[in-house]
Amino acid sequence: MTVLERVEAALNTIRPYLETDGGNVSIEEITPDNVVKLKLLGSCGSCPMSIMTLKAGIEEAIKKAVPEITGVDAINLTDIDDPNAVLPENLR
Repeated sequence: MTVLERVEAALNTIRPYLETDGGNVSIEEITPDNVVKLKLLGSCGSCPMSIMTLKAGIEEAIKKAVPEITGVDAINLTDIDDPNAVLPENLR
């Protein structure tokens, strides 16, 4: 199974949760240094919790299934530098 197929399989394990809230995700690219570039679709693209979903849910699932993946980024998330963004480390 290729890296792309394994990443897709990992995403398929969490897609039902994203779809429950009207969202989804698509793989746009896997870079030579094994960073997965995703596009958040539907409500995931505008949800204030999308950064947390990306880092704590999607990235964790992908890295667990495909250990050679070094990172996961969303190409359409511009709020990553937003100081009010809900990030996993800010939930304490």
